[in-house]
Amino acid sequence: MDGSRPRSFLPLRVLRALLRGAILLRSLPVRGIFPREMADLWTEDRVTALAPDSSSADAGRGLATTRKWVTLGCSDRAIWGECQGSGKNPYQVRVDLSEPAFKCSCPSRKFPCKHSLGLMYLLARDASALTESPEPQWVAEWLDARGARAAKKAEKAATGAEKTPDPVAQARRAAKREQAVAAGLDEFEIWLRDLVRAGLATAQARPMKFWETAAARLVDAQAPGLAALVRELPDIIASGEGWQRRAVDHIGRITLILRAARRLDQLPEDLRTETRTAIGWTIAKDDVLATPPVADRWLVLGRCVEQDDRLKVQRTWLWGVASARPALILDFAAGNAPLDASLSVGAVLDADLCFYPGSLALRALVKDRRGVSAPTGPLPGFPTLAPALTCFAQYLARCPWLPRLALPLTSVLPVRRGSAAMLADSTGRALPISRRFSRFWHMLALSGGHPLNVAGEWDGDTFLPLSIWTPGAGGCKDVGLRIA
Repeated sequence: MDGSRPRSFLPLRVLRALLRGAILLRSLPVRGIFPREMADLWTEDRVTALAPDSSSADAGRGLATTRKWVTLGCSDRAIWGECQGSGKNPYQVRVDLSEPAFKCSCPSRKFPCKHSLGLMYLLARDASALTESPEPQWVAEWLDARGARAAKKAEKAATGAEKTPDPVAQARRAAKREQAVAAGLDEFEIWLRDLVRAGLATAQARPMKFWETAAARLVDAQAPGLAALVRELPDIIASGEGWQRRAVDHIGRITLILRAARRLDQLPEDLRTETRTAIGWTIAKDDVLATPPVADRWLVLGRCVEQDDRLKVQRTWLWGVASARPALILDFAAGNAPLDASLSVGAVLDADLCFYPGSLALRALVKDRRGVSAPTGPLPGFPTLAPALTCFAQYLARCPWLPRLALPLTSVLPVRRGSAAMLADSTGRALPISRRFSRFWHMLALSGGHPLNVAGEWDGDTFLPLSIWTPGAGGCKDVGLRIA
């Protein structure tokens, strides 16, 4: 992995074609949008990232023309339009750009629907089609209702914070769960020893029911964090070449959590919290929001959506422009429920974040938002891989079962070494790209043979790109994984 500098591996005619494609992509014009300070924020790539699926995105692009709309308008709060559909009356579409939030009168159960996406695509392509005008009643009422709900929610949270829970009942519930978890860990440790004793070759032949049964027992023991780690094992075992090393590493992380759980009273407070979180204990949002906030301008590095049992899990990574620290925003949704789309990849969020307690201090909640803007400079990050890996090692020292960390890399070159796709820095050092990343050739075309700025997740084994940052038009390309 630390070998010689990357060399050209493609025929000259292919390299020339890729270079022509990159030059064409970089020469696309930048279109202004309203409000003017959002001009570089809502690009077509970022609108596409909001789509629930590719078919909705394609349908939305087909509606991004003025002839599909009866009326169009915008204000300092929202954009709106009436889209002529198959029915007698046009669909009323409104978008609050501050989050963003969407509402459409169509019967679609997708969120956002194709009409909302079409209006956003039109905004990205030709903002002049949206003229500033007074808000129609159906737009103003929706925006006012959203404001009233937000105020009521804040009031309820403040009222709830004033209520003092019954400490006796709390202690009784906590003791009951501690007993259930302890019994579950005893049983799980026996299962894990039997798994290792039987050998990895036997594990490869295990049916899915074998893993699901073990995970379900942990859920019953109120240890859902460990259950999620068990559910990851069959995917690791089926991940191809080198799966044995990855499986042993994963089992080792689980074992570390079990060992830490056996000596909780001997651990520092921060690591004790991380251990309980890894097992499955949760911390109330109100308790997190009551901690001192960190004020900064937070760059949205990237987003990844994966399926975890019956839930969609969205990881959104931020990077503090002044604090130079990462932050992880988690969101969960069941069934067809929408995930939070308010953090657009490539945007800069001026906000206060409250971090969950623990030795990592990675996961956070957004407490107060002051505004969203486009980035004003290049991607901040690590100029070579050595300081990036040092940063990962420092976080790993705080919590030895750290699953992944967002790393913004500047000046890395996409290359192939044998059959492996990699990102190489100016020293010749390279990180392997995750096999789950399917847009390597797109990345190569964007590079045109030159270094790129790439943000993604490093798990100690492979790097999963989430966004590609290029100079000029387009700026940031959201390439985050979507499995849901």
